This record gives sequence, C-alpha cells and structure tokens, in this order.
Amino acid sequence: MKGVAERSETAADPRPSRNPLTRAIDSFWNPTAASLRLLALLGVLGNAGIVATGGAVRVTKSGLGCPDWPRCSGDSLVPTHNPSHSAANMAIEFGNRMLTFVVLAVGVLVFVAALRLRPRRRDLVRLALAQPMSVVAQAVIGGIVVLTKLHPAAVALHFLISPALLVFCVALWERSGEGDAAPERVVRPLLRRISGLLALAAAAVLIAGTVVTGTGPHAGDDKARRWGFQIEDVTRVHSGLAWLTVGLTVLALIVAYRTGAPAAYRRRVLTLVGLVLAQGALGYIQYFMGVPGPLVVLHMLGSVLVWITALRILFATRDRGPMPAAEPVPSAAPSSQTAPQPA
Repeated sequence: MKGVAERSETAADPRPSRNPLTRAIDSFWNPTAASLRLLALLGVLGNAGIVATGGAVRVTKSGLGCPDWPRCSGDSLVPTHNPSHSAANMAIEFGNRMLTFVVLAVGVLVFVAALRLRPRRRDLVRLALAQPMSVVAQAVIGGIVVLTKLHPAAVALHFLISPALLVFCVALWERSGEGDAAPERVVRPLLRRISGLLALAAAAVLIAGTVVTGTGPHAGDDKARRWGFQIEDVTRVHSGLAWLTVGLTVLALIVAYRTGAPAAYRRRVLTLVGLVLAQGALGYIQYFMGVPGPLVVLHMLGSVLVWITALRILFATRDRGPMPAAEPVPSAAPSSQTAPQPA
C-alpha cells in the first residue's frame, strides 16, 4: 500500500523538482494573465530606463560617441578609437544602443506570450505587437539623430517616441489584469474629464520639455545645433504647463474624495500629487543651480513617471470586470497498459 501511495503522489506532480529557470520558461511558453502582466511591466520599466540612459548620453556629451549608424564607427559594430571622443563617451553611447535591443527583446517576448495566452485576447495581441514595432521605429529615428549630428528636432522626436510607446506598454499592463466586459464608468463624468485633461497636460509638459532641452546647454555634443529661443522664455512656458498639471492633479484629488471615487483611483492620484510636487521642486533646483547633468537625468526620469501615472489614472476611471478564466491545459491520455497485479 505504501508503494501505491508513493506512485499516486508522483503521478499527481510529474515535475516536482523543476528549477526556477524551467518554471520561467514554462510560464513564458504557457503564459497566464499574471505572467503576461509581469512581462508587460518589464516593458514599462525598460522604456522608462532607456529615457534615463538617453539623458545620460546627452549630459555627458556622448551623443556622437558612435558617429555612424547602424554601425558604431566606420565598418565596426562596436566602439573603436575615435580621436574626437573619449572611450567613456563611446561606451555610454554604445551602451544606450545596446539597451534598445534589450527593450526590443522584451517586446518580442511580450508579443509571443500574448499570442500563446489562452483564451487569446485580440486587443492584448495588438497592444503587444505595437511594442516591438515601436522600438524598431525608435531605432530608425535614433539613426536619423546621429546622421543629422544631433539636430534638436530629431533629438526631440527620438525622446517623444518613448512616451508614445509607453501608452501601449501601460495599456497592456493594465488590460492584462482585467476582463473584456464593456467599460463601466466608476467615477463621475466631471472626474473623467479632469483625468483626460490631466493626461493632455502631462503630454504638453513632455513636449515643452524637449524644447527647453533643445535650447539649453546639454546638446549631447559641443558641435550640436541648438534652437535659437531664449532659455528664459521656453522655461516659463514649460513651468506654466507644469503648474497647470499640478493644479489639475490637486483638483482631481479634491473631486475624487468629494464624490467617493474608488480607492484605486484615489491612490493613483495621490501618487501623482507626490510626483508632480517632487518634479516641480527638482526643476526649480536644477534651473537655479545652472542645470547640472545628474539632475537633468533625474528630471527626465521623473517626467516619464508622471506620464505613466497619468495614464494609469485614466484606466482607473472605468472597470472591465474580472479576467477571463484560463482554459484548462489538456492532460496526457491515460496509458492503455495496466499495472501488473500482485500474485
């Protein structure tokens, strides 16, 4: 009887000793909503990270550390001797290029996982497909940035691709954790309109920030072209839009508490309040300190975090029900051979 019990336990769990790598591969090849959502989160983090590394390229004057594209220099795919740039500049620019491939790999993994999710959800597949396609577009625009010797318009477009790509990443992250029912509004119409205006204001701040950066001292290279605006004028426009974002965020918080908005919505608005206040303080500090490089990178990262949170607030204004139940994995057919009977 003891042997029969042991055989039953083994049959119930045919792979009891799987290592973490095997479990990770299995969760990717046979994804669940939870594993797909984790991959989507990696896409969000990767695109936020590439904004920070792009900022590091600019403030360290490494924008032309790899002066060619798609190769780094001449016929070489990797950095070689360049008398006009140090080895550190070349390594920083090359590292930023390599991170693009990492984000692309995550995008491909997300797309494959969305395809293999059961039941298949078409909107998740479309959102996942947009990620690797957008990364390819970003790489092409990055090549234009290098070939135009860091023209500020090309640099601005290269930066803005990341917030645009984050729309798909955040949407996939949110949608993979909810169902496919018709959207049901969970906040008052006024609060929904405020949330939409808040997202538009955050986008306007990002666009104005690229003009400030294209006018300021951090061009990515000493020979790069600059916009001919007065830095004080474009900074006032940028700060005015930032204050508009702060005002809309505080208004959303007040209306949310007065109208009994869901707790998830209030938490996200509270998070955004903290982010925009910290971002505003950081912006004034870096302005009065002469725009030091490390603070510029931190400010760029903060702008992306504000954008992500503003997008998540929009998703918190409606409910689409619970996730669909996963389809059962077909089990192996029982063996036709019978176990030998004891004598």
